[in-house]
Amino acid sequence: MPVLHNRISNEELKARMLAETEPRKTVSFYQYFPISNPQEFRDELYKKFYDLKVFGRVYIAQEGINAQISVPENNFEVFRDALYNAHPELNNIRLNIALDDDGKSFWVLRMKVRPKIVADGIEDPTFDMSKKGQYLKAAEYNALADKPDTIIVDMRNHYEYEVGHFENAIEVPSDTFRQQLPMAVDMLQDKKDKNIIMYCTGGIRCEKASAYMLHNGFKNVFHIEGGIIEYARKAKEEGLLVKFKGKNFVFDERLGERITEDVIAECHLCGQPCDDHTNCKNDGCHLLFIQCKACAEQFEGCCSETCVAEKNLPKEEQRAQRAGRENGPMIFNKSKEHPLRKHRNQWNILRKE
Repeated sequence: MPVLHNRISNEELKARMLAETEPRKTVSFYQYFPISNPQEFRDELYKKFYDLKVFGRVYIAQEGINAQISVPENNFEVFRDALYNAHPELNNIRLNIALDDDGKSFWVLRMKVRPKIVADGIEDPTFDMSKKGQYLKAAEYNALADKPDTIIVDMRNHYEYEVGHFENAIEVPSDTFRQQLPMAVDMLQDKKDKNIIMYCTGGIRCEKASAYMLHNGFKNVFHIEGGIIEYARKAKEEGLLVKFKGKNFVFDERLGERITEDVIAECHLCGQPCDDHTNCKNDGCHLLFIQCKACAEQFEGCCSETCVAEKNLPKEEQRAQRAGRENGPMIFNKSKEHPLRKHRNQWNILRKE
């Protein structure tokens, strides 16, 4: 019976990945299409990817597939053929190749069946994902973005927008995509006849968002084909003006790929220009936040003096301190309402007065 799940510890897998010398490519792709038996589809694809030493996250649902993975370069063509042949809807699917990549983005293959490939909170049975907005290629985006009646909407989370976004893009201030959809409709309720361009990292969220906006009566809805990743690649290949500024946040070990040299964010601890995300090194916190090198040294990679103190306790004392709160609201918290972010916002207000 082929292995259908990982059985090796994360620590060992990560060590193996870091020791690899064969170069890898980091790739993302998605496709909305009906899958009648997601579990069966998942198991067959898992066997193919596992044999090709593919690492990463793959989500499969009745509405399609969503993946962020890394592939050994020597296996890339075989991987591509296996993917294209897995289903007619996947034949010649667009593959977004990472721009700023050392190949150390993932160390294990996790393939899961989920209710949806993007959690959207949509319960309206009349919503039709096939009725989506018009794709825009890089040159088309630049042309439409320059028109005065165009509104550009970022469909990513606040911590993604913070380190990089398109010029004049509107942030929909929320913690999750499911919150953003109704918020975007409410924010633009009086702009239904305007040109609305939606974008996200690789295209999957803005494609669904474009369909949701059309479902709610908007007339001229567009979304960037392949998201920021494909836009930046094509704009640079074609010698276009790159209208995205800063860094593109990505959901793997890199935590970001640089699009332009602009640094538009600040260290959450000291306020110096910085756009390097990290996770707090305290195992009882792991907050995602922005930290400059000086603060990383001063706080030992932690987000606060409290976390430094806890990180340096003996392991047994650390476990005792975080007992009962390992799944609490402060663990892996990316919320705009997190105290560290509130502190930074207050610091910014005081600095500007």
